[in-house]
Amino acid sequence: MNLTLHLTERCNMDCSYCLRVKRPCDMPEEVLYKALELAFSKGQNAGVCFFGGEPMLKKDLILKALDRAKTMSDSSGKPFACKMTSNGTLLDEDFLKRAKEAGMVIGLSYDALGQDISRRFADKDHSSTSAVLREKAELLLKYLPDSVALITVAPQAVPYYAESVKHVHDLGFKQASCVLAYGSRVNWTDGDMEILRGELDKTVDYMTELFRKSDRFKVTPLCSKITECIKGVNPASRCHLGVRQMQVDVRGDLYPCTSFVGDPDYLMGNVFDGVDESRVSALAAKSNMPETCRNCELNKRCTNSCGCSNRMNTGDENKISPLQCTYERMLIDAADRLGNILFTIDQARFAKYFG
Repeated sequence: MNLTLHLTERCNMDCSYCLRVKRPCDMPEEVLYKALELAFSKGQNAGVCFFGGEPMLKKDLILKALDRAKTMSDSSGKPFACKMTSNGTLLDEDFLKRAKEAGMVIGLSYDALGQDISRRFADKDHSSTSAVLREKAELLLKYLPDSVALITVAPQAVPYYAESVKHVHDLGFKQASCVLAYGSRVNWTDGDMEILRGELDKTVDYMTELFRKSDRFKVTPLCSKITECIKGVNPASRCHLGVRQMQVDVRGDLYPCTSFVGDPDYLMGNVFDGVDESRVSALAAKSNMPETCRNCELNKRCTNSCGCSNRMNTGDENKISPLQCTYERMLIDAADRLGNILFTIDQARFAKYFG
């Protein structure tokens, strides 16, 4: 079973688009250990993602989790996998050595050239984070070269989209995951979206340049859109409200997805009493495609069923926003253009990369 552990509700940064409520609440050890027991109790594998707030504020808890999980994996014979999403500012060599031993995959929240525009420290001066993050990114890649750069693009940082992709590639990342900043703290305009369209075109050109050099750098969601199209995978059917990756809050309560944490209507049980299977079944039985998307010719290539993003944008997990719809159409158009160009350049290599 896969769980996302919200180790703390504290954070040392104050990002302009973040919707998380910051509180001095941390996960107790007893909740952590019960969560690990739950992860190992179901399925053929056990997996956790360390999350927050900023999870590295509870580095001691992460290390205890890794020690306990190794013991449980050895005794049960079940493989254990771990991930972490971190702002990176508190990473250090000792921790990264331990993370490497555990085979941890780290997603570094790093907005690259847009870092200081949206991601500042939570001190009285809201001081810069960009210099710290560049240094930490290089340290991270030294120990975990397969780490992913997680770029959140706020409206004010849109002009830096393509250059930010190039920046993380030049740092040594093999993959960048680019998402738009959503929710009540951002305001996208038509002008921003036009700039974004141009930035996607520049990114397509850059990806083409790398492909010609046999540089297999992956940018999601562009590359995933190509792969899904080739394999006939419907991204809207992969997950509805994240039931396959349950969230564990600091108290041990279980929720289906990040933006639903704390909502009693979506409480799926707790680590002490287990999963309420009846509530999980009721949630899974819900339609995973908004009604307004049913007659769209692109509905099988669009992530319209993401309850988290839908709720952040519209307040309703079953209603997609015009912003998300416009963005998905842009992505599909850019991915198709990129796919056609790369296929024309080298069909065999294209099949190897995306097949």
